[in-house]
Amino acid sequence: MLNSNIRQAVERGLAAAAPGDRQRAQTLTRDPQPGDGLAEPALSVEVLHQFDEIPSDAAPLFAHAEHENVESGLGWYKNLVKSVYPDHNGLSIYLLRKNDQAIALLPVLAQGQPGGHCIKALSNYYTTLYAPFFAPQVTTHDLAVLLKTLHDGQSALTSLQLAPMNPQARSYQLLLGALKIAGLPAFEFFCFGNWYLPVSSDWSTYFRSRESKIRNTIKRTGKAFTTAGGTLELVTGGSNLERAINAYLRVYAASWKQAEPYPDFMPGLIRACAERGWLRLGLAWLNGEAIAAQLWIVANGKASIYKLAYDKSEKKYAPGTLLTAMLMQHVIERDQVAEVDYLIGDDPYKKAWMSHRRERWGIVAYNPRTFRGLLGMNREFLGRAVKTAVAHAHALANQLKEKGR
Repeated sequence: MLNSNIRQAVERGLAAAAPGDRQRAQTLTRDPQPGDGLAEPALSVEVLHQFDEIPSDAAPLFAHAEHENVESGLGWYKNLVKSVYPDHNGLSIYLLRKNDQAIALLPVLAQGQPGGHCIKALSNYYTTLYAPFFAPQVTTHDLAVLLKTLHDGQSALTSLQLAPMNPQARSYQLLLGALKIAGLPAFEFFCFGNWYLPVSSDWSTYFRSRESKIRNTIKRTGKAFTTAGGTLELVTGGSNLERAINAYLRVYAASWKQAEPYPDFMPGLIRACAERGWLRLGLAWLNGEAIAAQLWIVANGKASIYKLAYDKSEKKYAPGTLLTAMLMQHVIERDQVAEVDYLIGDDPYKKAWMSHRRERWGIVAYNPRTFRGLLGMNREFLGRAVKTAVAHAHALANQLKEKGR
């Protein structure tokens, strides 16, 4: 039984999805009529199912988005679809036009379920940052028209989930506003912490500012590693590329990490980065055998530390630490990046190399006019109410404990 607060919230969500609003958005999607009150320019939505279908006038949206984040480029998405979702029949790319000009792209995956279908971002655990493609002039009302078309199809939309995203980005805030207009009550949720380094000094100054433990480890194990016949290598492409890919795969297989469920994704990503001049693949060799590997992607003034692994049997040489130091020096001195990004997670070792932390969040929205959507929305309200109550109880207990001292 819902309490009164939750019941009122549900009723507000239902009111936000009033039939009049739904009809108005559908009309705008087809062709605006006088008195609609939302937008006078002609808005239309086209649904594509392959990235090869992207029209030429929409390509600048990808180019601009890729400049901000390489995971928003056509190359990234084509590799993701080819290696992870080759046979997924729910792939859709929603293209929004205003006065025949492409202003927004939303790549998603739709999946059928009893009582309707859910839609999620075209991403998976390889994705460190998801962002729709929005032109500077796009508005929340424009996006509401796009979101209304998600209702179309063989079954009703029950929920929409987009993650992981930058909560400070304009696209994130636009989506929250558009979902409200579209009558889809939205909730934000935490995905993971993200450690990064704004580069503000040269390599020597940066290295001297690191913890003494890291500096001493590099000095001590570096000497032992070299004495034992170890070498470090940086591969950016060329004739050594396939040899480097095979070395990376051998290291990953010998590491503590679980086997890749999509074995073609990483080789495809490495080759794509090499073609664009983005590849920085570091390898640690010991007597002819690769014992550590790190994939860094350098593009548009940013170095992203994407994958790392080492042979657990050679942990005594700290080959991962040695590779991180080599690559960090390279991107600061040679590539002269403005930022180094450790991407996903709050692992303690990342704080030792980085200086700043931010967060990645997601958005989940529900269609309260479907049973599954209403059920999901109720779960969100109830779950958040319980978390808030528990947090308040802990805070009160701590206050009483402090007073009792």
